[in-house]
Amino acid sequence: MQTSSDRHEYPAHWEADVVLRDGGTARIRPITVDDAERLVSFYEQVSDESKYYRFFAPYPRLSAKDVHRFTHHDFVDRVGLAATIGGEFIATVRYDRIGADGAPASAPADEAEVAFLVQDAHQGRGVASALLEHIGAVARERGIRRFAAEVLPANNKMIKVFTDAGYTQRRSFEDGVVRLEFGLEPTDRSMAVQYAREQRAEARSVQRLLAPGSVAVVGAGRTPGGVGRSVLDNLRDTGFTGRLYAVNKSLGEGEKELGGVAAFRSVRDIDGSVDLAVVAVPAERVPEIVTECGEHGVQGLVVVSAGYAESGPDGRERQRALVRQARSYGMRIIGPNAFGVINTSPDVRLNASLAPEMPRPGRIGLFAQSGAIGIALLSRLHRRGGGVTGVTGVSTFVSSGNRADVSGNDVLQYWYEDPDTDVALMYLESIGNPRKFTRLARRTAAAKPLVVVQGARHGAGPRGHAVRATRLPHATVSALLRQAGVIRVDTITELVDAGLLLARQPLPAGPRVAILGNSESLGLLTYDACLAEGLRPHRPLDLTTAASAADFHAALSRALADDTSDAVVVTAIPAVGEGSVGDAALAQALRSAAAATPSKPVLVVHVELGGLAEALSAATSTAPPSATGAAPQTVTVTGTASRPSGAAPPSAAVGVLPSAGSGAPTRADASDRARAAADGGPPAPVAPPEGAHLIPAYPAAERAVRALAQAVAYGQWRRDAADPGKVPEYDDIDERGAAALIGGLLSRGQGLTLGTAETCDLLGTYGIHVHRALPAPDPGTAAEAARTLGYPVALKATAPHLRHRADLGGVRLDLADEEQLRRAYTELTELFGAPEELRPVVQRMAPRGVDTVVRAVIDPAAGAVLSFGLAGAPSQLLGDMAHRLIPVTDRDATSLVRSIRTAPLLFGWRGSAPVDTPALEELMLRVSRLVHDHPEVVAITLEPVVVAPRGVSVLGASVRLAPPPARDDLGPRTLPAY
Repeated sequence: MQTSSDRHEYPAHWEADVVLRDGGTARIRPITVDDAERLVSFYEQVSDESKYYRFFAPYPRLSAKDVHRFTHHDFVDRVGLAATIGGEFIATVRYDRIGADGAPASAPADEAEVAFLVQDAHQGRGVASALLEHIGAVARERGIRRFAAEVLPANNKMIKVFTDAGYTQRRSFEDGVVRLEFGLEPTDRSMAVQYAREQRAEARSVQRLLAPGSVAVVGAGRTPGGVGRSVLDNLRDTGFTGRLYAVNKSLGEGEKELGGVAAFRSVRDIDGSVDLAVVAVPAERVPEIVTECGEHGVQGLVVVSAGYAESGPDGRERQRALVRQARSYGMRIIGPNAFGVINTSPDVRLNASLAPEMPRPGRIGLFAQSGAIGIALLSRLHRRGGGVTGVTGVSTFVSSGNRADVSGNDVLQYWYEDPDTDVALMYLESIGNPRKFTRLARRTAAAKPLVVVQGARHGAGPRGHAVRATRLPHATVSALLRQAGVIRVDTITELVDAGLLLARQPLPAGPRVAILGNSESLGLLTYDACLAEGLRPHRPLDLTTAASAADFHAALSRALADDTSDAVVVTAIPAVGEGSVGDAALAQALRSAAAATPSKPVLVVHVELGGLAEALSAATSTAPPSATGAAPQTVTVTGTASRPSGAAPPSAAVGVLPSAGSGAPTRADASDRARAAADGGPPAPVAPPEGAHLIPAYPAAERAVRALAQAVAYGQWRRDAADPGKVPEYDDIDERGAAALIGGLLSRGQGLTLGTAETCDLLGTYGIHVHRALPAPDPGTAAEAARTLGYPVALKATAPHLRHRADLGGVRLDLADEEQLRRAYTELTELFGAPEELRPVVQRMAPRGVDTVVRAVIDPAAGAVLSFGLAGAPSQLLGDMAHRLIPVTDRDATSLVRSIRTAPLLFGWRGSAPVDTPALEELMLRVSRLVHDHPEVVAITLEPVVVAPRGVSVLGASVRLAPPPARDDLGPRTLPAY
C-alpha cells in the first residue's frame, strides 16, 4: 500500500492485460511500495549492457535509496508501471514531471522525463512499445502533454521504440546523448501504428492457438468416449502433424499410452514443450490444470469444460478467475464451454474439437459463439444429401463458447492476414466491443468478404457472454455493420448460401443478371426474385426441355460474353427421354463455358437433380478407372481471362458445385470408390482439385438470387470503399467558440438538455441555423410574436404528447394575419386544453418541402451515430431510418439520404418538385462535425428539417450535453478487463 505522504490513491484503472508482439500476454500495473523485492529480483536478471544503457554507467545493483525511489510514487508527478508475467516483473517504465529547467516539478508543468528497462529475455516482444502506450495515457490523464527521453546513441532498440511510436518528435544531440522530445496527443500516424501493432499481436495470439507444434489433452479418459478422450481421438485420427500428448492424473505407474498416444499424469511430467492444452476436466479442477500449464510454459488453452458463466453468478465469478489466472501466465483462452478449434492446413491438420470428422480443406473461415451452431455450419458445408452444399471447404474453425478471452475480434485479426482464408463466416450471439468490431470489419471487408448472422437479436445475449450496454436497436447496429462492409444475413442458411458463392466466384461488376435454362417457369421465378432483390435481370432465355449440354454451353458462353450482363443464373430441371442431357455432360458443359470467362459469377438453380448435384462436385473427368483399379485421372479446364479487381484468387481449374454438400473425404468415401471400381461401375464423385473455380448450385431460385444480391451489394461497397470521400472543412465553423460554450454550460452540472436559446447559440457556431420559435402563452402574446417575426406564421403546440405530431392536429400553418392567428389559437385551446398544457409557440413559415429528421447520438458501445429519415408517424412505424458512423464523409452523407425506403419523395416522386438534397447533406455533415469535434454533445435532434426545392429550414432542435463516454479505441491497447 502507498504511504500517507502519497497524494493519490492507488489507480486500479491503470491495470490492464495486453497482447505482446509474439502473441503472449502480460499484465501492466502501477508499481507500489510492496514491489521492492520484485524490483530487485527483476534488476538482477537484466544484463550489464542493458543496465548501462539505462543509467549511462556501470550499475550492477540497486541501492536501498534507488529501490525506495523506484517504488514510491505519488501517481501524479512520479509514476512507475511494470509489465508482469506470473506476478514477476519483465519490464518497467517511469516518468518524472519536470519544469522548463529540467528540475522536478508539479502541475501546471506539462513535461516529463520517461525511461524504460526491459529484461533481456523479453526484449523484441513489443513490451516497451506497449508500456509507452500506457504510460503516455497515464501522463495525459495527469495533465502531461510532452515526454522527453535521453538515450545513448548505441541504444538503437530504445531509440526505435520512440521513433516508431508515430508521435510528432524533435531530436537533438548533446554531450554524447540523444534527446528525444515528443507530444503525447494521439495523431493519425500514432493511431495507425497502434492499430497495426494490435493487429499483428492479436493475430499472432490466435495463430499460436490454431497452429501449435504440440498439443496436450488434459482429461483424456482411459476408454473411448467422454469429452477429453473424444478430442484426443479426433486429433490422432485426423493426423495432427505435431506432437500429441494425453494427460490423465489417474494413470497407473505402468501406463504410458492412451489410444496409442504418449500419456502422462501431469502436464509437468511431459518432457517436451507444449504449445496448446485442451482442458476437459470438471470446472473445479481447472485452476489446478491452469497452474500446471502456466508453469510448464504452455502458450494457450482451449477449455471445453462447462460450469462457468452460463451456469449463473457463481460460474461467472469462476470464469473471471480463470481468465485472470491464465493471463497471469501469459496464456490466452478459447472458451470456456467451447466446442473446440480446427485447422485443415496440411501442415497442421488440427482437429482439437468434438467434431468427429475433419472438414474438407478449403478457403472459408468459420467462427461460431455457439457449439450447436458450429456443428450445424460444419454439417451444412460438408455433408452429402439434401440442402445447399459446401462449395468449398474450411480453412479454420473456432467455436469460442463463452468467449471469455479470445473473441470474434481476435479471429478477425487473424483472418485479415491469413493467406488460406478467402471468406469469413461468423455466427455471433453478442458483440462485446461493437466499436472495435466495426473498425476491424471495415478493414477485413476491404480485403475479403465477411458474412455475419447475429443470434439473440431481440433479447439478451447468452448468460455466458459479457456484453457492453447499448441503447441502439438491432436494426441500427445492422445498418452500421453494413456500412462497414459486413454482409449481414438473417439465417444460417443465408450465411452458408452467401459464403459458398463468395468462396470461389468473382464479385459481380454490377446488378445486371442474365437468366437461362430449360424451364420457362423456373426462369420466371428467378426473374421475379431478381426484381425483388433490387437486381436488374434480363428476360429469361428458355432453352426448352429439349436442350442439350451443347445448348447450355453455347447459351452460357453467349451470356458471359455479353457486356450488358454482370452475372448469370442457370436454371435446370430434370428431363425425361433418351435424348435428354445427362448430369455429367451438363456439369461439364457449364464448367467449360464458365472457364472461358472467369471474370463473371455463375450460379445454378436446380430442381431435384440429385445426379447433377453429384456431378457438379465431381472432378472434371467421369471416365471409368483404368483396369488396374487406379483412381481416375483428373482433366482440368483452365481459364485464361484476367480477373477484375476484387475477384476471388485465380483458379487452377474449373469445377461446378453441388447443392448437396460434399463432406471431407473419409475412409468410407474411399471404400465406396474402391467398391465401385471393383464392380466395374462408374466411380463415385471425387472432390474437385484444390483451387478449382467452383460453381455453386442452389435448390431454390430465391436462395440463389439473394446470395447474388448480397455479392452485388458487397462488390459495390468494395468499389466505394476505394474512395470513401472526405470530411469537408467549413470556413464558418467556430470550433473554439463551441468549446467555450460547452465548457460553460457543463460547469452547471454533469448532464443537461439545453434550452432553446442555448441550443440555437451552440448550433449556430457550426453554421446550423434554427428558425426562431417565440412562446405564445396567450392570444395577445401570440399576435405580438407574429408581428415580430412577420406573417405568414405557424402556430404549434409543443407539449410532449403533441410535439412533432402534426397528424394529431396540434399545428396550424400559413396564418396570414392576426385574425387567422387568433382563430387558430382558439381552435387549439378548445381541442387540446389550456395554453399552459399546450405550450404554444409562433414561428415564421418556412418554404414548403419535405419534412425530415436528423439525429446524432453517442452510444457507449457503438460510438457516435448519425441518423436520418423522413419526419412523421409512417416513417417511425416502418422504422425507415438510415444510420452512419460519425465522422461522416461527403460520400456517406450522399448515400445516407438515398438509403431510406422513402427517399423517392426527395427526388420528385410522382411529379413533385425535387428538393435540395445537397443542402440537406451539408446540414448532416455539419452535425457530424459538431459531434465529432465535441464528444460532450451526446445527443442532437433536428426535427423537423424542411427540405425545400432550394435550401433547408431547421424548425426544431434539441441538444443534450454530458461528459463523453470513455473512448477505449483512442487509449492504449488492452484486453477486456476481468
